[in-house]
Amino acid sequence: MADIIIIGAGPAGIFAARELAGSDPSLEIVLVEQGNDIHARSRTGKEMLIGWGGAGAYSDGKLTISTDVGGQLSSLIPDEELLRLLEHVDELYTRYAPAGDLFSVESDDAESMTAQARLAGLVYVPTKVRHIGTENLLVMLEKLRHELDDKVRVVCNMQVREILHEGGKVKGVELGDGTVIGAPCVIAAPGRVGSAWMSSQAKKLGLETHPNPVDLGVRVELPAAVMEHLTSKAYETKYIHYSRTFDDKVRTFCMNPYGEVVIETLGDIVTVNGHSWANKRTENTNFALLVSANFTEPFDDPIGYGESVARLANMLGKGVIVQRLGDLLSGRRTTHGRLQKCTTRSTLRHATPGDLSYCLPYRILTDIVEMLAGLDRIAPGVNSAHTLLYGIEVKFYSNRIRLDRHLGSQIEGLYVIGDGAGITRGLIQASCSGIIAARSVLNAEH
Repeated sequence: MADIIIIGAGPAGIFAARELAGSDPSLEIVLVEQGNDIHARSRTGKEMLIGWGGAGAYSDGKLTISTDVGGQLSSLIPDEELLRLLEHVDELYTRYAPAGDLFSVESDDAESMTAQARLAGLVYVPTKVRHIGTENLLVMLEKLRHELDDKVRVVCNMQVREILHEGGKVKGVELGDGTVIGAPCVIAAPGRVGSAWMSSQAKKLGLETHPNPVDLGVRVELPAAVMEHLTSKAYETKYIHYSRTFDDKVRTFCMNPYGEVVIETLGDIVTVNGHSWANKRTENTNFALLVSANFTEPFDDPIGYGESVARLANMLGKGVIVQRLGDLLSGRRTTHGRLQKCTTRSTLRHATPGDLSYCLPYRILTDIVEMLAGLDRIAPGVNSAHTLLYGIEVKFYSNRIRLDRHLGSQIEGLYVIGDGAGITRGLIQASCSGIIAARSVLNAEH
């Protein structure tokens, strides 16, 4: 038996555990994580995405202090209240790790960037961003692990098979080895890696859900000098484009000035991502261009769709495919010889030169090409023949579960938080969701 079970040791689960343990030391809290503890984590293979710290442990630690970016908590919580919580979480991150750099575009610059974006057919989204850096984020996660060591029982390398309930109330969980832990409160925080599992649990529990879009696209890499006039002010510049051809939403995501492109492995699927260090630089900047694919009845499996496209790319490239933009626009594949002639030097060693048009749907590829042309009007050089495209990048989100403002579900005692709930899409809002759920539990107990 336990008082509270937390599923998943990503930022949502960790911050929920910290809030609970710090507020009421008498609580018996069990945190179950399917991956390794922090000291045994690895940057390679599937271990990169699971374990203490979750999928964000090897990100570059971008904290976007905005109610409009990084999740949908603002649909449940008033903006003023959410902003206070975001600032509180930002302060907590900097308490455990070097503060890094805080980027906030001044109003005059924001007006100018907004006007330039409009002329290019784009929407500029002003944001306040703190960049901690990959190495410093790991320092923070180690400190949090040490702080919770004698306050929370952490069970690593163990999956949760099922959330148990009876009579509309949560009863605990069944672990992968058959062990049952009873508890009147369960906080599910499985993260993006556990999105498919969370969707299946929601069906078994009879929770009301609706599909989130799947974000599908490419990782773009180019010389850092091309984007320097933007990233020096905002670090991560966020732009949205509504394509002329299909009226789809295309957006920049996870911009990494002077960063590197990396491989992610999710089960048997290999995808691509990027990050930046705090204390070392490459000569390139990378960012994702993602198209939000929305589906209507009768199709209700956006996660399966994204997985199928990723598997097709893996089949063609035996992993990640890289292509010069000039080759893509010319209707030819990139070869090893053509890649050698590219003036943008790839920061990803293990990528196969190929042709992304064989695996990305025409609609999505058209959206991306339009977006690159628009960005080139803001940052000349983006649409260069020597810009590198890596594929594919895909972001899986659980079907969004119907939750109240306290992140409670229709099952009494069951809270669902973070990316696994389909309501957050980044470190800071995921962390906020953990605190919200923890405070809700504490208030219910008292």
